Amino acid sequence: MMFLKAFLVGGIICVIGQLLIDLTKLTPAKILVLFVCLGVVLGGFGIYDKLVDFAGAGATIPLTGFGNALANGVKKAVAENGFIGVVTGGFTACAGGVTVAMLSGLIVSMIARPKDK
Repeated sequence: MMFLKAFLVGGIICVIGQLLIDLTKLTPAKILVLFVCLGVVLGGFGIYDKLVDFAGAGATIPLTGFGNALANGVKKAVAENGFIGVVTGGFTACAGGVTVAMLSGLIVSMIARPKDK
């Protein structure tokens, strides 16, 4: 049942993104930023955590999950370190994911042969 929940929630998030691409003049980059910011706002208010409890990876894998991780990292760091946690919390919480993304991009750039159009 958890797989179905994850599939449905992740799919709904993707459908929302596709509808934004198809029905608005927003660029994909703006939509990605919108999703991260939405995850931060919902995570800051504790709403997104309920969605994560319900759907698991269906809510944590999309970009809204990245925003939620940033918000949770900042909340935790502020509770532990005070105001400096506003700056350090997001970096600490998402360092692993950002590192994997950068290393993956580096490996793909070494393997792929880009072609001019």
